[in-house]
Parts: sequence; C-alpha cells; structure tokens
Amino acid sequence: MTEHHSGSRYANYPFIGFLFPILAVAIWATNAVVSKMATATIEPGAIAFYRWFFALLLLTPFCLTTVYRQRLQIKVHLTKLTVLASLGMVLNQSLAYYAAYTTSATNIAIFLSLMPLFGLFLAVPLLGTKLRIHTLIGALISFIGLVYMLSEGNPNQLLTQGFKQGDMLMFVSSLSYALYSVLLNRWKLPLTPWCAVYCQVFLGALLQLPLLLSSETTAISLSALPMVAFAAFAASIIAPWCWLKGVTQIGAARSTLFMNLVPLFTASMSIVMLGIHPSQYHLIGGGMVLVGLTLAQMKRVPTGMLEVNSSIKPQSPSLK
Repeated sequence: MTEHHSGSRYANYPFIGFLFPILAVAIWATNAVVSKMATATIEPGAIAFYRWFFALLLLTPFCLTTVYRQRLQIKVHLTKLTVLASLGMVLNQSLAYYAAYTTSATNIAIFLSLMPLFGLFLAVPLLGTKLRIHTLIGALISFIGLVYMLSEGNPNQLLTQGFKQGDMLMFVSSLSYALYSVLLNRWKLPLTPWCAVYCQVFLGALLQLPLLLSSETTAISLSALPMVAFAAFAASIIAPWCWLKGVTQIGAARSTLFMNLVPLFTASMSIVMLGIHPSQYHLIGGGMVLVGLTLAQMKRVPTGMLEVNSSIKPQSPSLK
C-alpha cells in the first residue's frame, strides 16, 4: 500500500486516522474471544467455512464487476492466489479455530501479535532484507516472554510436558499469515486490493469445503449464528476496511504498531465476555513479548529518532 498523509479529508482531525487501525485491532481481538466461545457451539471446520462463505456473499455485489474486469489477470495469477488463500484463509484462520479448543484467547492474541516479527525473519530469505541488532534482541526478549507464558511461569514444565496442541497450532497459524504477507510483498499482484481479497475469499471457502463436509454437524445453530455473523462481517470485511483506511491515513509503518494492542484488547474482552482474568504469567510473559515486539519493529533513522520498521508492509489483513 502506498503511504500518504497529505490531502486527507481528515487532515484537520489527525486523531481520526488513528481510530481506524485501533478499531480494526479491537475487532480482531474480539474475534479471538469469539473463536474461543465458538468451541461450545459450532465445529471449527464449520465456522472456518461459513466465515468465508458469508463474507463472499456480502462482498459479491461490490466486487463482482471489478473481478470480471480483471479476469484475465486473475487467470494468469490463479496459482499464486491459490497459494495465498491456502496460507491466509485455510491455514491461518482454520488452525486458529482448532487451536481455540486447547489454548486460551489470550494465548491466541499473543501469537497474532507475533505475526509482524515472524514476517521480519521470513523477509530475509524471501525479500533479501537484513536484520538489525535490535530486531534480534527484540526477538530474543519476545521468545523468552513467550516461553514464560506458554509454560505458565514454569519453563521446566515445557521440558516434561511440551507445548499444548493449541499453542503449536497457533504458531503454525501465525507463521502462515506472516508468510502470506511476505509473499504479497514479493509477488505484488497487479490486482486491486479488494479484487485480490475477493478472489482469496472465494478460493478459501472452496478449499475449506472439505473441512465442512468432514464435520459431524454442518448446520449453524441459533447460538452459533451471531459468532459466524461477527466473523464474516466484522472480522472479515469491516476490520480490513478500517485497516486499509488507517494505512492510507497514518501509513503502513505506524499502523503496524497497533497490532501490539491485540493481546491487551483480547485480555480485556476475555474479562467482559468470558469472565476470565489473565494470570500473572500472562501479564509478565505477554508484557515481555510486547516489549520485544516494539523493539524489533524499530529502526534508526538519520535524525537519530526511532520509527517503525516498515520493510514489511501490512497487507490487507482480512485474515485474522
């Protein structure tokens, strides 16, 4: 995405530009809690499919004309679009729904916040970028914090019991989205943003159809309907629209920093929606992760000031 700040309709109200990524992050944080709540009402394969199926229905009236105009470019890049859909839609989101059975909403959020850091490391072989010393130090701090949190404050526990299945699934989920973002930067498909999103949503729904068919229950119960609706409309359409608006208003670099708020928002939502309070190890380990992430995403500029490392532009993040 191109970053620009001048000429904005919100030029006289600069704070509004920051509200867009904050709202997007708040929606994704809520979706992490919704994923946890959904485990009691709908199978992961079912909600993973229906999320993108209903998002596809909602997007079709607005995107179909553009998709038709760009059909030749879509045909040329169909393989790459399929790879992106597999990473961003199938692996990233479906694994998160399966992970919710054996890990907490707060843990899910911590892994979501690690996506930019994973992207920085993947960009080294795929984009030829270089890692700075503060990125490595930040990564080490985040890793120590993550181990402390996942071990519930007792790192020796990991040596005897290993990681929870849900945490391992979230690791793969976050890594998949990081790879998705890096490949978008590498390939730079000649499609409009929403056309690319629409194609990926279509392919994602198609690829996840086997998950639906393999589920014991494929119908959506009345109790699950609000969760599916939130995932399809708020998390898949409203949140990415707000994110793209934020990138336009304040730039991709500063927008990325707001991803660090996901764990904080999720912990707050867990208290309100689930009645679950974060444990001490969540606060200590999660705090270390956020400190490490902030350090890893900083870069030194000629003026001696620090700004966000924007070598990896956040791409249409409709996949959280």
